[in-house]
Amino acid sequence: MKFTLRQLQYFKALADHRNFGRAARACHVSQPALSVQIRALEEAMGGRLAERHARDVVLTPLGRDVLAVAQEVLGAADRLDRLARDRSGGRRSLSLGLIPTMAPYLLPGVLAALCGSDLSLRVRVREARTERLLEALRAGEVDAAVLALPAGGTDLAEFPLFEDRFLLAGSRERLAALAAGPETLRPTDLKPAQLMLLEDGHCLTDQALEVCGQDRSGAGINMGASSLATLSRLVAEGFGLTLMPELAARSESRGVAGMTLLRFPAPEPFRTVGLVLRASSRGEDWAGGLAQAIRVVGEEIVRDCRERITDLP
Repeated sequence: MKFTLRQLQYFKALADHRNFGRAARACHVSQPALSVQIRALEEAMGGRLAERHARDVVLTPLGRDVLAVAQEVLGAADRLDRLARDRSGGRRSLSLGLIPTMAPYLLPGVLAALCGSDLSLRVRVREARTERLLEALRAGEVDAAVLALPAGGTDLAEFPLFEDRFLLAGSRERLAALAAGPETLRPTDLKPAQLMLLEDGHCLTDQALEVCGQDRSGAGINMGASSLATLSRLVAEGFGLTLMPELAARSESRGVAGMTLLRFPAPEPFRTVGLVLRASSRGEDWAGGLAQAIRVVGEEIVRDCRERITDLP
């Protein structure tokens, strides 16, 4: 083997920080030591991996290809390291990723269920947006991800878990002023200027735009909130309307007294919450138990929401 894991780690740090000094500090080595290892990796790969500029480092085409493989190799090495440590300590580990519009509502119940059924299990959690979670999943940085389906990719296995319907959220005055009555109101009746959504990059924003028949070019759509907690407080104060997932409705309603929720008539818009694994993990014995734990917790939350919120209060 012409390269080492250390060289790959240093190169990944360089790609992440785009600066030799910052990459060296992140790796806790001197800059000359990092540079020597990067040059050795370039010699092994037969070409330059990065272009050095005064204030920036840009990967070459070869560098981008090497980085993609390096992430896979480092992910596999990390899994081997965790496996060895867990086996020596009589423990098992699971790295679970969730998107921000699901993590706060599912995690407490899911972690309690997993750890309660297996005291030897150590669960690591990563919260990130869909694109980043899929990258982490493919690189082996997480073992499974909970997000809205479909995720896409023939290298991934998707397991639908439950249906999470969208409610209309806003102040009582805002909802009462809608021209259409609750029994006929459709998401497509909402005007762009009425909508407040999460900032671009959240899959919930894409889903909300789709069910409302809008796109990002719609004049007046406010897409600036960074979390459902922020969005809930804004719409409760009358600044607009938003689509609220059932999964989040109970928690956000408790924290924001002024927010009112309205259920759309059938067929209600929804997203499918699912578990995504690498295709190679499809037959692992932990996958079924994890899927079942998430399904039970999620279905209990949305069932409670459907019992409590049936119409405009």
